[in-house]
Amino acid sequence: MTAGPDRGDDRAATGSDVSADTATVAVHGLGYVGLPTAALFANNGHSVYGIDTQPDKLDRLRTDGADFREDDLNDYVDRVLDTEALRLRERPVESDYHLICVPTPFDHDRNVADLSYVRAAAEGIAPKLRPGDTVIVESTVPPGTTANVVGETLERNGDLLRETFNLAFCPETVLPGSILDELRNNDRIVGGIDDEATAAARDLFAGAVDGEIHTAPDAATAEFAKLAQNTHRDANIAIANELAAVARDHGVVPRPAFELANEHPRVDILRPGPGVGGHCLPVDPLYLGQHSDHVDLIERARAVNDGMVDYVRELLEDGLGSLAGTRIAVFGLAYKGNVSDTRNSPAKRFVDQLVETPEMVATDGGEGSVDVRVHDPHVDSADVDLWSGPAALEGADALVFMTDHDEFDDVDPEAVAERMADDVVVDARGLTDESWHDAGLDVRRL
Repeated sequence: MTAGPDRGDDRAATGSDVSADTATVAVHGLGYVGLPTAALFANNGHSVYGIDTQPDKLDRLRTDGADFREDDLNDYVDRVLDTEALRLRERPVESDYHLICVPTPFDHDRNVADLSYVRAAAEGIAPKLRPGDTVIVESTVPPGTTANVVGETLERNGDLLRETFNLAFCPETVLPGSILDELRNNDRIVGGIDDEATAAARDLFAGAVDGEIHTAPDAATAEFAKLAQNTHRDANIAIANELAAVARDHGVVPRPAFELANEHPRVDILRPGPGVGGHCLPVDPLYLGQHSDHVDLIERARAVNDGMVDYVRELLEDGLGSLAGTRIAVFGLAYKGNVSDTRNSPAKRFVDQLVETPEMVATDGGEGSVDVRVHDPHVDSADVDLWSGPAALEGADALVFMTDHDEFDDVDPEAVAERMADDVVVDARGLTDESWHDAGLDVRRL
């Protein structure tokens, strides 16, 4: 595949009849969403520019290629880098389509979404924007951001009035570990500030993804729909987690009770766990409260899920009596099973909480300290020391399962009992069965 020509000088000043099938595409922000998105369009016949303000990142991509933990995704990206169907740039360039894929972290101090990266991307695009061009926001943002923040920034920093270019929102919905598959096959939602903008965004994605393209009546509806998806998931997980805690208060093991409850055709209680992590669920629901006073249940669900780390610690302390002077093996640091992603991971917060407790700061096993040994077969870089499974278990007073990696399904309870000094097991992920009790272990399941 060869790179297409720069076509900025070929457009008439009054607009463009460029086909979405052959349009040039500029993707702004080459993170875990932006880079695969750029590769998606480059692999589908588009001439694509990958824009990122970090020169070191661009240099690494040019010399080493992609470094995702998905071999097929790395190959997918490297293929278009090698052929220059995807060309890397530090500054924005003219293009028929501009996709904004920059981070939108939540500012917990101000209780608002940090839109500084979105504004900066729009400011960079504005001088390069031509009549008929289309700007699509993929970053997760509060409702109204595309039309108000991005639209106003483009108009203020460029030479065009709002009605002369297209502006739309189309959220990403990829899952770490399955990015390429979900990028190509998931349905997409698009919503523009007018019908023409919606159509332009729909046509671009329709030519590159196999999923269905759903059109929203406007950009704000599309923005809201993305947030509603993850808020619904977060709230339903919170219900499961709160019910799990209540079940234990009644001496009931939660998961078997949930299985029985789910026999009803209109009941679907999810699996409880130590909380939620990643880039979406712990953050997206908070965006809904930025311009609304009616988020009581949403905020409560967030508090329940964030509080599960404390609940797991309570189960651990209940089993050991005291944490001081103990050795704890923690299996799992990633936020969910079979991924390496530790962003907002409840397992990471659990470990940090243990080692940062003032009277237990040491990790050398000294008197009065807690010795935390973390094992995760998927994580290869973290700001905590990582151990092999057997080494973490050797002489441990307790084992805590915080992530449900497939590898943990094969852990032998007899071998665990032989290596551990005490017998406490806290299972926050439903990985144990009766064989663990038969091995003489004191298992406390969430």
